[in-house]
Amino acid sequence: MFSQRLALNRIHQLSKFASIIPEHVFSARTMAIQKKTCLYDFHVQNDGKMVNFAGFSMPVQYKGLSITDSHLHTRRNASIFDVSHMLQTKILGNDREEFFEKLTVSDVKNLAEGQGTLSLFTNEKGGIEDDLIVTKAAEGYLYVVSNAGCLEKDLEYMQKAAKNFRDQGKDVQVEVVKNGLLALQGPKMKDVLQPLIDCQLSELTFMRSVLTRVAGIDCRVTRCGYTGEDGVEISVAENQAAILAEKLLDNPLTRLAGLGARDTLRLEAGLCLYGNDMNGETTPVEAVLAWTIPKRRRLDGKFPGASIINRQLKEGATKKRVGFLSKGPPVREGTVILNEEGTEEIGKITSGCPSPSLKQNVSMGYIMKNHSKIGSKVRFLVRKKFVDGAIVKMPFVPMGYYHGEK
Repeated sequence: MFSQRLALNRIHQLSKFASIIPEHVFSARTMAIQKKTCLYDFHVQNDGKMVNFAGFSMPVQYKGLSITDSHLHTRRNASIFDVSHMLQTKILGNDREEFFEKLTVSDVKNLAEGQGTLSLFTNEKGGIEDDLIVTKAAEGYLYVVSNAGCLEKDLEYMQKAAKNFRDQGKDVQVEVVKNGLLALQGPKMKDVLQPLIDCQLSELTFMRSVLTRVAGIDCRVTRCGYTGEDGVEISVAENQAAILAEKLLDNPLTRLAGLGARDTLRLEAGLCLYGNDMNGETTPVEAVLAWTIPKRRRLDGKFPGASIINRQLKEGATKKRVGFLSKGPPVREGTVILNEEGTEEIGKITSGCPSPSLKQNVSMGYIMKNHSKIGSKVRFLVRKKFVDGAIVKMPFVPMGYYHGEK
């Protein structure tokens, strides 16, 4: 977690002063123990500026492209992000749906084949242990993608729970998918991908997934992403990932983008980063993620922390995640939020950056529920000075997800 936050602090600085990362930030020992994705050599060959993120050596940006350049290119065209550091798993066995519903808030049983949903691992206190996407694959298993920062924790949790489930006579297995994962994001994604893919993208709507071929390479393509734009995530054999990336880059609409742009894009989209905007002490109600819990799951109460979460759903929580706009000095993680008069501390910022799209600062954080009305004025304490801000509705920029032809 420390390494992830250190990297994010550098990313946030670079989003305003995008140039280089000083070499002294990461020691030789730290660099030596970093894991590498299957695209590491590809990034180095393409002049990626590598940083330590969640234990992996990842590109924060590429030579000749500032974070702002990559951000705006993604909003207008299409960018490739390496997300191979994330954990991909298959949940197999006849009792896989019952098993996964014991760990998460999702209604897996009522997903259509090929349909996915955002879900949450919760704990007995109602806190969020991680967020993930679970897909009911048409091939007879669940395909799960969860965060790199929680990779070891999530895998151990699922494997231990599966063993306990098997000890009860149930049929379930957890299998790691050792694939690369490429995210092609932006409004021109379909123009780039359609000539290469063996299916009609007009039929692949948001959160749908299919096994197909891209540029003649076997892949799983899921229409989703972390930028707020239309996009796909492509799971591909590790030894084919760089080849596929090169094929996508053959289109002049496509550029490479790194962690810096991914962070500013997701912030403009109002999307949470695990470890910053939610954690094991944050409930789905507080994080404004109660929509991930369908009615059937609220009623059956068979997921960890259900009694606490259901009570908050009925009675409300004392704090709430909200978004803010401000001008002047950027508002960063940990900044104190005060009431309009600046006399009372009412919350703290969890993520913030200058917005390349809006030309002002965007941030999100947790605030006392009785101060959370949209339009309310607040003050931030930045370097011992007051900065004025306002609570606004998220996302900060309109979503571009594809839900079908209009």
